[in-house]
Amino acid sequence: MDSGPPYQQANFAMYSQHEAGSLRPPAYRRNIPRYHSNHHDKSGSCSCFRCIGCCYCCLFIIVLLSAALTFYLYTVYKPQVPSFAVDNFSVNAFKVVQETFSLTAEFVVVVKADNPNENIGFIYGKDSYVIVEYSGTEMCSGTLPAFHQPVKNVTMMRVDLKGQSQFGSGLQQALVDNRQTGQIPLLVRVKVPVSVVLGSLPLRQVVVFVNCSLVVDNLQPDKKARILSSKYTYDAEF
Repeated sequence: MDSGPPYQQANFAMYSQHEAGSLRPPAYRRNIPRYHSNHHDKSGSCSCFRCIGCCYCCLFIIVLLSAALTFYLYTVYKPQVPSFAVDNFSVNAFKVVQETFSLTAEFVVVVKADNPNENIGFIYGKDSYVIVEYSGTEMCSGTLPAFHQPVKNVTMMRVDLKGQSQFGSGLQQALVDNRQTGQIPLLVRVKVPVSVVLGSLPLRQVVVFVNCSLVVDNLQPDKKARILSSKYTYDAEF
């Protein structure tokens, strides 16, 4: 009798409970965080600090050179501030109309400009004015002549002033009182653009303001006015 096909033994293994307990599932693979290098950030910060340091160095050099140039100019040219003064004051016309409360005045002011510098000249520009006021009210006005003042020079500038203004009863009474005492306070305001000239090189222009507080003894056209006192203040606009 033929026997059946040979029995194929199954390929399997049996594990005991003890062996099964010793088996463990594979460990869980965690994603390890990646840390980015900050090398580029440090390089950028260093470049920024270097740029700031260069700016400060340049600024320091500019300040140092400016100070050296100022010291050189001051030592070589020895600059001095020019002086201005009202040398003469005369009255050509002065009329107060009580009915209309108006004033007509014509004055002549001689301004003395003294330049004591040996190496510095001045150029006086066109946009100037001279105003005479009484108690805050403008009486008349005019302009200074434009000219170039050389070194070590004294120049007398004649300024013709004319004007008409309102002159109320209060101002008229105050003027009458001042005339009786022989002391009439006036304010002469001067504005003039001035350019400093070093040798033959003109520098930038500045605007000079001069306020002269005068006290004169009279304002009569037929009588010479005498300056009793004067006080000056100066200012400049760059």
